[in-house]
Amino acid sequence: MDDLIYLDHCSSTNDEVASFLLYPDSNFIAVHTFNQTKGRGQYGNLWESVAGKNLAYSLAVDCDSVKVSHFLFNYYTAVLVREFIAKLTDQAAKIKWPNDIILHNKKVSGILLEKKKINENQYFIIGIGINVLQDKFDEISNAGSLLTQTTVQFELKKFAEDFHFFMTQNLRSIPSEVEILKRFNENLFKKDEISVFEKDGFRQNGIIRSADENGEIHIEFEEGMKTFYHKEIKLLY
Repeated sequence: MDDLIYLDHCSSTNDEVASFLLYPDSNFIAVHTFNQTKGRGQYGNLWESVAGKNLAYSLAVDCDSVKVSHFLFNYYTAVLVREFIAKLTDQAAKIKWPNDIILHNKKVSGILLEKKKINENQYFIIGIGINVLQDKFDEISNAGSLLTQTTVQFELKKFAEDFHFFMTQNLRSIPSEVEILKRFNENLFKKDEISVFEKDGFRQNGIIRSADENGEIHIEFEEGMKTFYHKEIKLLY
């Protein structure tokens, strides 16, 4: 089965998609809405979205069809979302480690990957939020939308359908872990640039060199190379 289901509104598409996985062969079933009231981000963060302006989308992928590690599958979802946005806008979208999508220095998309057991089957639930038409954000926010960053007005229904088709087509044949890591690092936000990082309340300059297959980021400081997991260090931009 391969379906895209529309909900007029919901609290979280990641929670709703489970109710549509009714058959043993359910795969690539997605739920989407333009009015998500309690979206979740990584590590318990909230994904806030203005009703009727943005896309909340969750796709269920049978774990048996994924032959790469959890970390690399997370990276691959970010690679795909970045590629879709870059092709659609003809702009140089980037991946902010581990899986936010940046367009002209603003976050336009976030991804939450969860693993759930549903009807005796294991699924990856890929939750993706994309700011499409929202035109106002907090002045100090790092968030933006495809509209604010490109001035283009996308039609939400077609945007969602095209996005679902792109994701399902590219998830049917997942490349090797080496290829995923290569594509991820080629489009890593602030890679090989001097940037400011914050850790334990202190700030210092460093240079992102690469992300690895274990989900860590490698940053070069004056005292040498260090590696971090998500939330251990913050990139300021």
